Amino acid sequence: EVQLVESGGGLVQAGGSLRLSCAASGFPFDDYAVGWFRQAPGKEREGVSCILVSDGMTDYADSVKGRFTISSDNAKKMVYLQMNRLTPEDTAVYYCAAVPTMGTHICPHYAITMDYWGKGTLVTVSS
Repeated sequence: EVQLVESGGGLVQAGGSLRLSCAASGFPFDDYAVGWFRQAPGKEREGVSCILVSDGMTDYADSVKGRFTISSDNAKKMVYLQMNRLTPEDTAVYYCAAVPTMGTHICPHYAITMDYWGKGTLVTVSS
C-alpha cells in the first residue's frame, strides 16, 4: 500500500522556521517525483516545492524561493521541507504528494498530476 505521512507542522511565530517531513512507503521511491503542496482556507491547493528523487532536481514556487528548501534522504525514503522566515501567508495545510516520473525530467507543480497524497499537516504562522 502506498503511504505518504507528513509530520512537523505546528504553530510558529512570523519569522520563525519549521521543518516538515514526509515518510514514503509502498512504491519505488527513486522512480518518483515528490512535491509539497499547501492549501489555505478559501484558496486552491498550490504547489510549493518538488524534487525528483533520482537525481535531486528541485523547484519552488516563486512565493517561497529563498525561504524554503526541499530535500530527500533516499535511504530513509524521506522528503523534507525546511521552511524559514515564515509569514502568515504560509499558513496552510501542507501535503506531501508523489507521482511517477515516467522517464521524464520534469518536476511537477500541479495537484491534478499527483497520484498519491498524504493526509496533510497544519502549519499556522502567527503575527
